[in-house]
Amino acid sequence: MRFSLWIAIVVSALLALLGSVFVVREGHSAIVFRLGTIVRTDIGPGLHFKVPLVETSRVFDRRLQVIDSEPERYLTDDKQDVSVDFFALGRIENLQAFYRATGGDEEVAVQRLAPIIRDSLRNEINARTLQEVVSGDRTTVIGKQLDAINQGAGTLGVKIVDIRIKRIELPQDSNVVGSVYDQMRSQRLQVASQLRAEGVEQAQTIRAKADRDRAVLMAEAERDAQKMRGEGDAEATRVYAAAANKDPAFYAFQRSLEAYRASFTDGQSVIVLDRDDPFLQYMKSDR
Repeated sequence: MRFSLWIAIVVSALLALLGSVFVVREGHSAIVFRLGTIVRTDIGPGLHFKVPLVETSRVFDRRLQVIDSEPERYLTDDKQDVSVDFFALGRIENLQAFYRATGGDEEVAVQRLAPIIRDSLRNEINARTLQEVVSGDRTTVIGKQLDAINQGAGTLGVKIVDIRIKRIELPQDSNVVGSVYDQMRSQRLQVASQLRAEGVEQAQTIRAKADRDRAVLMAEAERDAQKMRGEGDAEATRVYAAAANKDPAFYAFQRSLEAYRASFTDGQSVIVLDRDDPFLQYMKSDR
């Protein structure tokens, strides 16, 4: 009988000891309740004690958590629909506020955080055009709204560290895709027209330069030709003059032969002259 009593006492002591000890792992925090009322909060990692049967504990993960959401449709500044898929990185900042706001349920926290993030992103995307949203810096879109998001998340005891946009798509059930293709086609046509205009301008410039160079070359060639003709005529005159001075009779004879050759080149010329005309002198005699 006495042995059974001791066994009961030992078992009760072990149960009491086990009920009074709880462990908080690294990256976690705990809250201790006494009859449903929070008496201690933000209890860090380690081995901790509580009053058995009177106090209870609950441990929460305070490491960064991924808060995912369904893609949301937004309207840009130029009235175009876009579908934005994003996720957030956050952690519990105020454990007591988190428990009071959500009852310690992470799903409830995610459900309440999602509209806060969506509304903040809507404000930023609504102020941008489709091109700015698609081709712009996505971190800029998020950075401007992160403080506003944390103001709302702070009421839940949560802090959002970062928000990342996974992808931005154009809804297939809207006319955005067609308008984007039309815009791209218009831009390509504009670029093509500009390139053609630049090509025509360059061609005209090249032609004008070529015509100018041709005119300059022709003028220089004509100048050089006239100079050479002048020099040739001067040399011929000098030679004729020298020949005339050396033998005037032969010079007169030579000049007459040249005149005959020029007059009767085609073989059909008819010249009517007096028989005593000096032009016919060398046809009668070479003297």
